[in-house]
Amino acid sequence: MLDRTDLAILDQLGLDARASFARIGAVVNLSAPAVKRRVDRLLARGVIDGFTVRLDPAALGWATEAHVEVYCTGATRPATMRDAFERYPEIVTASTVAGEADALVHVRAHDVRHLDAVVERIAAEPFVVRTRSTIVLTPLVRRPDTPRTTV
Repeated sequence: MLDRTDLAILDQLGLDARASFARIGAVVNLSAPAVKRRVDRLLARGVIDGFTVRLDPAALGWATEAHVEVYCTGATRPATMRDAFERYPEIVTASTVAGEADALVHVRAHDVRHLDAVVERIAAEPFVVRTRSTIVLTPLVRRPDTPRTTV
């Protein structure tokens, strides 16, 4: 079980994975060595599975994005969808969903022409009956993968 201090440490790492143990300790009222011990325990337990950097996709030339609803034939297995979608570098996330669509795919592309080509490739997958795309105009809220754990 995670206590409030572990959650506070995770919040700080979520804001800046490069933060020093001393800086985190100043926020959570622990010494740098105590923060390091807790982080090491969180790593050993698998609560933290790595450290990364967040990039701005638009700054790297991936300025166009869309959410694509995918409608599949019969009883298409999630593994079949996953195997296909993993081949697309443009697919950021893909999930099975409840409702009319079978899957929802978040796509990033260089421009609308590139997006159109990706959606055409998705639609050509043997298990896909049709797709429906919604282009993102203005991202309003962007959060890291995990919401903050404290208020």
